[in-house]
Amino acid sequence: MQHILIAGGAGFVGSHLALWFKEKYPESRITAIDNLSRKGSALNVPRLQKAGVHFIQADTRFPAQLVTEYPVSLVIDAAAEPSVLAGISGGLDYLIHTNFNGTIHLLDVARAHGAGFIFLSTSRVYPYSSLQQLEVVPENNRFVLGTASCPTGISHLGITEDFGLNGPRSLYGATKLSSELMVQEYAATFGIPAVINRFGVIAGPWQMGKVDQGVTILWLAKHFWQQPLQYIGFGGTGLQVRDLLHVEDLCRLIDYEAHHLQALNMQTFNAGGGPSNTVSLAELTHLCSEITGNEVPVTAVDENRPGDIPWYVTDNTRITAATGWRPEKTVKDILLDSYQWLQENEGLLRPVLG
Repeated sequence: MQHILIAGGAGFVGSHLALWFKEKYPESRITAIDNLSRKGSALNVPRLQKAGVHFIQADTRFPAQLVTEYPVSLVIDAAAEPSVLAGISGGLDYLIHTNFNGTIHLLDVARAHGAGFIFLSTSRVYPYSSLQQLEVVPENNRFVLGTASCPTGISHLGITEDFGLNGPRSLYGATKLSSELMVQEYAATFGIPAVINRFGVIAGPWQMGKVDQGVTILWLAKHFWQQPLQYIGFGGTGLQVRDLLHVEDLCRLIDYEAHHLQALNMQTFNAGGGPSNTVSLAELTHLCSEITGNEVPVTAVDENRPGDIPWYVTDNTRITAATGWRPEKTVKDILLDSYQWLQENEGLLRPVLG
């Protein structure tokens, strides 16, 4: 790992990875590239540079901007337009060229340098049409999976890698699944050691949360600044459930994979907080109120948005068996760490999250 190139390196996950690798391997050259299109991403640039990470403002849509004079050992693709609503009302060209063509251009960098490749994909590759059909029942401020929901790809721990891929999954999910296929083809055709991770909801400090992506931190920030919220979809009850993964747990996994790429080559894994780190929006409201000491008004919006799902929990069985990795931080850890970050950077973050 003499030189790690991290695309999306000023984003939430990419910046954490860049700082993680630079701290653990100070002799390695860590290069973070980012087009700084996401609001708040520019705030990470001084942090990266202070730590000794080389930052380049570049866009993965344009191969000429990815040329580097230094040999690259590993490419980590954390660059994406991550909104599940992306492309629906415009910006489809940017979505496709960033999420799909950008990955191909990064694969070409790995091919040219004989480097390994780690791809950060998403649980959104699984069709929402299938997930919406799961039987869920309300129980204690959350949905739980009904006893009749036992299709292929669901265990008592959650969604496995065998869950069916036929059906609509959102334009965002389609671009990421398409990229997965290209990663597999490059690995098989050109001998690039590569691994694919389908991450669920990731959260933690320095996430610039929005309604359509990063909702955990948005929820906490709205409580912090005492601003109203909405329960959107499923009758406006806030019972929909997701599992949460602390970004530091993600970094531990990518670190392991970086050192064991040959053993993990051409494998695809689900990775998330798992069944012990689940939370509904209603429960999240209670936790955020408890941590901040603030209560905010929450209104109900009955109608579902495109791609909304009532329940998704990650089964980590395969990734744990292959690597020994499992999440260590809890939902409460995520919120407490993020609350401290908000307190320490209130003036800086208010224009973005406030």
